[in-house]
Amino acid sequence: MEKTTYDRQALKADIVHIGLGAFHRGHQAVYTDLCNESMEQRWGIFGINMFGSAELVDELNARECLFSVVEKSATSTTCRQVRSMAGALHTPASGIQAAIDKLAEPQVKIVSLTITEKGYCTDPQSRRLDLGNPLIHHDVTSPRTPQSAIGLLVEALRIRRERKLSPFSVLSCDNIPENGLLTRHAVLDFARQIDSDLAEWIESNVTFPGTMVDRIVPAMTAEQFAVIEEEMGYADPCGVVCEDFRQWVIEDNFVAGRPEWDKAGAMFVSDVLPYEEMKLRMLNGSHSFLAYNGSLAGYEFIYQCMADPVLNAAVFHLMVEEQAKSLNPALNLDVEQYARLLVARFSNPHIKHRTSQIAMDGSQKLPQRAIDPWRTLQARKVKGTALAVLIAGWLHYIIGAVSRGQAIADPLNAEFHARVSQFDSSWKQAHALLQIESIFGTLACDNTSFLHEIRLAFLTIESEGVRDAIKNLLLQENP
Repeated sequence: MEKTTYDRQALKADIVHIGLGAFHRGHQAVYTDLCNESMEQRWGIFGINMFGSAELVDELNARECLFSVVEKSATSTTCRQVRSMAGALHTPASGIQAAIDKLAEPQVKIVSLTITEKGYCTDPQSRRLDLGNPLIHHDVTSPRTPQSAIGLLVEALRIRRERKLSPFSVLSCDNIPENGLLTRHAVLDFARQIDSDLAEWIESNVTFPGTMVDRIVPAMTAEQFAVIEEEMGYADPCGVVCEDFRQWVIEDNFVAGRPEWDKAGAMFVSDVLPYEEMKLRMLNGSHSFLAYNGSLAGYEFIYQCMADPVLNAAVFHLMVEEQAKSLNPALNLDVEQYARLLVARFSNPHIKHRTSQIAMDGSQKLPQRAIDPWRTLQARKVKGTALAVLIAGWLHYIIGAVSRGQAIADPLNAEFHARVSQFDSSWKQAHALLQIESIFGTLACDNTSFLHEIRLAFLTIESEGVRDAIKNLLLQENP
């Protein structure tokens, strides 16, 4: 087992992290632990969960916030104990004031986030704060007792300003394009609703660095916990199993300092956007393609999808022939090398990444993973057939769930059910979904090429099944 040796007794909550899920424990916490080993100033992370059960936080605190990370490639395993956490709390159990007090502590320099796309409470099309969001509506009305992460940030910053404490940087670690800018807009939009002077202070004093994060860290299951027990020699309810690959690209724009994460392999840059787009489109877009179409083909896990030669070839086509051609040419990327790396990572049989997990919150993910690159390809006169198959697969996935009476893990679940239930014809159901402007804008109304390509892919999947549809629509182009 690999384990750092620095003295943990002096760790303070220099970083407060909101959203203490498996990804954070397998990514940012690992980077911080590793760089603490070679830094004079050690940075501690205090975790806050605002939703879900208190079980994880209780287990972490019972174990002095030590947890295991088992990193698996296709052929090797590395076990480590991560020691960078200094504490954790669960706001439904401890109360929101405990979280506000923690963010207002003088030593806090960074507040980081992994709260998923929906946690920012923004509209996917405008990328601005959604004032109709129930959490935001509550927080604007009662800003001293926030229920959203955005409201919590603004209340903590209000108190820091009032107490003449230094501001902190807000560091989004979610897979969202220009996540720093999105977070900045959400925070400022909220602050302007309650106090224009506070908004001006935040705008002048708080920084929102952008990031690109990459490591496949599936949600934990009983099987994965058994892997930890086998590899570590003890049970760890707080541990995670993840791939051995990790990457972190960070905009170097911190108002109160930062850890030397580059000593653990992170990269500090002035512009993260090209890296974000590369990862969001080629990796996450391909994941979404497999999540929906792999589910339609009957596969539970991503590695099973990759063992299917049709889906494997289709994903490589999507990466090289479409997503890569939608990127900024200045990135100077070896497209095929990166695509081969992704195919190898997706194929790792030790990483049990469920298609259903990746399929969650599609309304929040499709704009950046499929719609934006499709628009770019159209402008560059490149066919986006695989992207059309991705969207068509999503349509079938949603319609199938509605027809079975199943709830969909998506903020627009109720709207999906309402729209699909209006019609008997599957294409009319699909067309109703395509008219959801928060996902597709007005593409279904004013872009005949888009509607034609989606309809062709949708009806081909319906008539031929997803595997034959993919073969006929995609693979005959590149035999």
